[in-house]
Formats: sequence, structure tokens, C-alpha cells
Amino acid sequence: MAGKTTLATPDPDDSGKRRKKAKPRKRANGEGHARERKDGRFEAQVFVTTSDGGRKRVSVYGKSYDQCQDELTKLRDQERQGLPAVTTTMTVGEYLTFWLYQVAEPGIRRTTFTTYEGAVRLHIIPGIGKRKLKQLQAVHIRTWLNGLRTKCQCCAQGKDAKRAEAPDVPAKCCAKATPECCGEYLSASSIRHLLRVLRAALQNAVNEQELIARNVARMVKLNVTDPHKVRALTDVEARQVLVVAKQHRLYALWAVALAIGLRRGEALGLSWNDIDMVRKRVTIRQALHRVDKQLKLEEVKTDESNATIPLPGQLVRVLKEHRMNQLQERFEAGDAWQETGLVFTTTMGGPIEPRNVNRMFARLCTQANVRQVRVHDLRHSCATLLFSMGVDAATVQRVLRHSSITVTTSTYVEVIERVQRDALDGMDAFFQDGDDEGSA
Repeated sequence: MAGKTTLATPDPDDSGKRRKKAKPRKRANGEGHARERKDGRFEAQVFVTTSDGGRKRVSVYGKSYDQCQDELTKLRDQERQGLPAVTTTMTVGEYLTFWLYQVAEPGIRRTTFTTYEGAVRLHIIPGIGKRKLKQLQAVHIRTWLNGLRTKCQCCAQGKDAKRAEAPDVPAKCCAKATPECCGEYLSASSIRHLLRVLRAALQNAVNEQELIARNVARMVKLNVTDPHKVRALTDVEARQVLVVAKQHRLYALWAVALAIGLRRGEALGLSWNDIDMVRKRVTIRQALHRVDKQLKLEEVKTDESNATIPLPGQLVRVLKEHRMNQLQERFEAGDAWQETGLVFTTTMGGPIEPRNVNRMFARLCTQANVRQVRVHDLRHSCATLLFSMGVDAATVQRVLRHSSITVTTSTYVEVIERVQRDALDGMDAFFQDGDDEGSA
């Protein structure tokens, strides 16, 4: 019917009050939202934490709204993980600083972290730290590493300038009135170590943080080698060193390092509780290192290094004599004696500074009139002497506690080849006899 008004049926649940329409949740300041730009791309801005701990608004982009939101979600996830999230402008140096302290440090030994920190601070950041992480290429890494082969680290790290500032230290190299560069170049093994550290850091950026698509450091192949991989004392030199060392209060230290191939830290961390004089064996379980400017005893670096090895009878005699001398020093020191339980100590019972051991051994080499080698080269000398006596590689591996026999054979390949050559030269006698018979 025209003009008739139709009334809506009332809702039985309606309380008579008009319902209010729910308002959309208001985004917090800096939460981020994608909007379309004039160029057709979508942009979202959000506040993130920078590598220096500050807050900064950054933008992410996408060809579509969903793509932009995905990038925004990744940025928020990184923020929740505590990762500096300025992915568009983050430099290699900023990321390595984060990786070093947030990823590497919690999961590695302190001594290992010290080497990583030195590699990052002294070499990697000065070399490629200012480059953008996403723009880093293999050619940048290769150029930087090649340059290190001819860059004097004494000059690059300002060591000469520090000498010039210290009035009680004589000037050397470039700090002299007439500069003379000392040519302190990195060895091939040191350069390879830098590449390994960089590879580990960038791989984390690929796998866990998803900051970059690929690890460009893995594309770099180094063709650098050290001219002499192993330096070891000859049989004659080893005897000369031991003869002179008998006059030294730490004669047992040099004897242990040479006879069973202990590393410097392992020898200095050796405890009397680790030595069984009756059964003639020693357990290697800890090492002494200077870490964070303090001398600390830490567990040996690998499970393979933690092992029990036999002691030669003459070495047991040397250790017993050393024990008697130490007890005499303890008696003379009285209340000033520091009880550490260590085999090798100062005259007051304290741990020995590793760098002082280097200086003592250098003087020992001079007095014995032999080549200047490192304390660690006594370990190489042990392996070389064992091979020269006809000991097989598997036994040498167990004595030196290498992780695998491959490490042993690859490290001492030249020594093994020389021993094999000497052994095969004994076959000449057969051919010599045959020639004589043929000519008779």
C-alpha cells in the first residue's frame, strides 16, 4: 500500500541501546605500517636499535604491500633477537662487533675469543669494516688480504708511535729519527686465520640472521704459503740445548716440552696431581694462559688434548729432582710461598708468566749456540726426533694428541718424506752388490 511505512522487526537481544562500532587499534608510535609511494613501491618505517645502542627510524620497501610487510616482520624479529637491525646501512664493522660479542663470545673458550677479538679489531675492521655488509664482495676481501702480505703491522697498528711517546723505551723502526721500517708482515697462517674468522662471521649472517644471501668469503681462495711450516731442533741441537739447560732452575720444563711435546700453556699448567711417578705417566687436562690481563688455568682446548701419556724413565728422574728443588725453594720462601700445586712455578710458588718463558728460552738458545726457535718448536722437535727414530705416525699422533692422524702427517710431511728416503736409501746396498757381480 502506497505511503505505508514498514517497521523493522526489533532484535530480541537488543537492550535498546545503540551499539558502538569497534574502532581499529591505534598503532604505537614507530610500530610501522606500509604505504604506497608515488613511484608505485610500498614503504614502511619503524624504529629499531642501532649497533651503538641508540634508536633510529629506518625504512623497508617492497613491490607490493605484502612484500613490504614481510620485510617489516623480518626487521621486527631481528629487533626482538637483539640484533642491530639497520640492515640497509649496516657496515661490516658493525655486524662483526655484534657477532663477536653476542654470537661468538658466549660459545667459545676465552683464549679463542681473544684471538678472534684481536683479528677483528686489529685487521678486519681496519681493512674492510667501513664497507656495507650487503655490498661486500669477494674481490674486496681478496684485495684486502693480498694487501696484508706487504703491509708492515708495526706501522699499521701504530706501534712505532707508541714507542716514540714512551721516553723509557728506545726508538725502533719508523720511530727513529731516520725512519726504518722493520717489515713486520703477517705470516700466511695468520692471513688464513683472518679469512676463517671472517667466514664464520658471515656464515652466521647468512644462516641465523638472514642479513645476506650468501657468504662471499667462502668464494675467496688463498694461494699463500709459509716458506717454512715447521721449525725443529736437530738431534745435535736438542742435545746442546739440554746440556746448557741443566744449569737452569727450570731444566725440567725444557725436558718435558722436548720429550713429550707439551704446548707451552700445557707445560705451565701441569700440576703435581697430574703426574704419576710410580706408573710413569702424566695426564694433560689444563693449560695456563694470560686472558683478560690475568693468568688463568683453563681446560685444554680439545677432548683429544685431554689425555694420559707415558713418561720416559729418565724424564721421571728429572721431575723427581725438580720436585726436591721446589720443596727447597718452598722452605726458603716460608710464609711468602704461594701454594698453587703447579709443577713449574716462580721462586715464590706462583704461576710463571708465559712471555717470560719465551725470553728464557731465547737466552737458552743463545747460550747453547743453536738457531733461535720458539718454545712451541720444542713440540715440533719432539715429533721430528720421534720420526727420525722410526716411530710410526699413529704413535706420534697419540703422543702429540692431534685430533687425527691427518693433522700429524700433513704437519710433518717433509720430515716423514725424509725418514722414508733415508730408509729406502738402504736398498742401495742390494743394487751395489748386483753391479759388482755383473762386472766380475
